[in-house]
Amino acid sequence: MGDKSQIARATYRAAGVDISAADNIKRLIRLKARATFSPEVLTDLGFFSGLFELKGYLKPVLASSADGVGTKLKVACALNKHDTIGIDLVHHCVNDIFTSGAEPLFFCDYIAMSKLIPERVEAIVKGLAAACREVGCALIGGETAEMPSLYPEGEYDLVGFIVGVVEKDKIIDGTRIEAGDAVIGLPSSGLHTNGYSLVRKVFNIDKDPSCLKRLYPELGRTLGEELLEPHRCYYPMLKSALPLIKGMAHITGGGIPGNLPRILPKGVAAKVERGSWQLPPIFSLIQKQGNIDDEEMFRVFNMGLGMLIVCSASDVDELMSNLPQARLVGEVIEQKGKKRVILV
Repeated sequence: MGDKSQIARATYRAAGVDISAADNIKRLIRLKARATFSPEVLTDLGFFSGLFELKGYLKPVLASSADGVGTKLKVACALNKHDTIGIDLVHHCVNDIFTSGAEPLFFCDYIAMSKLIPERVEAIVKGLAAACREVGCALIGGETAEMPSLYPEGEYDLVGFIVGVVEKDKIIDGTRIEAGDAVIGLPSSGLHTNGYSLVRKVFNIDKDPSCLKRLYPELGRTLGEELLEPHRCYYPMLKSALPLIKGMAHITGGGIPGNLPRILPKGVAAKVERGSWQLPPIFSLIQKQGNIDDEEMFRVFNMGLGMLIVCSASDVDELMSNLPQARLVGEVIEQKGKKRVILV
């Protein structure tokens, strides 16, 4: 047997995982997350699960969703700016459950990195907490994982899980939509969190990220600033209008043609007029730079509309009077072919 003193000790830190650093990061997270707690939160961060007491509902139905930020994270990493990416995640998840009329209750996050960097995690959680506070949602728990060799150095993944609630008799699921109803669009704040793989290819961002710091006159700011504009949240502006709404479609991956049909009952389609809203300049820039045809643009991007609302034609004026940025963009019609969405 050789001298054991000459054998290097195997430790988790030597393998690339620093438990002490992770514990310090969790303490930073607790400070920000606690600011989002409501009286319904029954456990502090650090317990094995987050407990939330459901109060004040007669026939509560829980609504849940999980999603990630996608390759928008690569833009954040290229610019070393991480304080808005958490906002993206919360807003995306809130919008998804809100399409059923649900209000957000609590949120959990999952952050995984090759090596945990306290300042970066703190910036991410700052955005998560700020967005949760904005919509009255408790950041009740989550997980930080250090996984060397699984993620490229300096990169990470960010995923969110949300739970909301809606009274059973107030669920919005599109079943009441009928021919003659109106389609109203609410503007997006840009790309939101979809289409970034195509954008990165069009601008060759991965090979030469310097383009992110280029100022584009039509944007009025740099490409990087435009691409990191946070995902808009529609819950605060629409929650008081829910009694007038028959259906809501969050326009994410798949664009208008891929998302609007998800709320349309059988037998109806939607006709959407492309010139009825103002197209943000970022989409024209992408299309020109990448020589992309219209069909592909509408299939990949939200094209300036982040949420579509369906309501009775008689309710259009009342609904739009409280939504100054809203535009009447189409109508529900009888379906005569295979297409569920007709762009004209």
